[in-house]
Amino acid sequence: MTASIPLPQQASPHLPPVQAPAGPAPLPAARAHLGHAIASEWTKIRTVRSTVWTLVMMFVLTVGIGLLFAVSVSGDDYVGMPLLAGGFFGLMLGQICVITLGVLVISSEYSTGMMRTTLTACPRRGRVLTAKAIVFFLLSFLMTFAACVPTALIQSALLSDQSVPEYAWDDVAMSESIERGELVATTGQVVGATVGAALYVSVLGLLALAVGALLRHSAGAITTMLGIVLLPLLAGLFLVGESLETAREKLIEYSPLNGLASLFDIPIMGDEPNGGWSLLGLLAVITVAVLIAAYAKLNSTDA
Repeated sequence: MTASIPLPQQASPHLPPVQAPAGPAPLPAARAHLGHAIASEWTKIRTVRSTVWTLVMMFVLTVGIGLLFAVSVSGDDYVGMPLLAGGFFGLMLGQICVITLGVLVISSEYSTGMMRTTLTACPRRGRVLTAKAIVFFLLSFLMTFAACVPTALIQSALLSDQSVPEYAWDDVAMSESIERGELVATTGQVVGATVGAALYVSVLGLLALAVGALLRHSAGAITTMLGIVLLPLLAGLFLVGESLETAREKLIEYSPLNGLASLFDIPIMGDEPNGGWSLLGLLAVITVAVLIAAYAKLNSTDA
């Protein structure tokens, strides 16, 4: 008896082919844009402890020194300055905190090597610097404005009842600040002492960020910025003699400290109307030029 061997059956041409079970379709990759870079920089800057302490110190210096000034002269009849001028003395020191933070925002990433990771995650280097500039400028402006407003309110509350003697009524610089023999704050002075001062310090901090991107060294960039802020005024004060008078006046007039003081209507040198806003515009132009140089260096060199 012969065993039969089963032959392999051929698949019917009418049956559909067997397909492997389909898995989940891959999600399309989201295209990165500037908003992602801004969100990343905001996360970094708000989670760093030095950011909080630096901004708190700026707020305490600005408001605290402004309060001390107002309390110290509140019993006097006339101090010879506009009503809100006392806010300048606190912000003069508070701006150093903003300058320091502007440098650290970018130089700290170079010192720790974090910049390599940042540029790996976002290969478009210009986008990284743009995001840092936007986040830092908005943060510094809002915090400086938040410090200038209560300082202005303190000055107004403690010094608004000052009686101005008649001999000062003819003072052109103070004429707009005197109403019915009492010291008042005009709309222009309020805007200059709050919005203008906050813009000036924020742009100065943005310049510090650009210098930090160029030098990539925290101590060197901070020292450079302190020199930019302080040296023109100090050098001008030590230039004596008639032959150096023009140079002395120009150094003091265009110094960053004079620009900030002019926004409080107490210019160290020069009496041009709206001189503080003109110097703010000049500072903005210089900052843009240094930022362009920082963009060029970031794109042409390794992290």
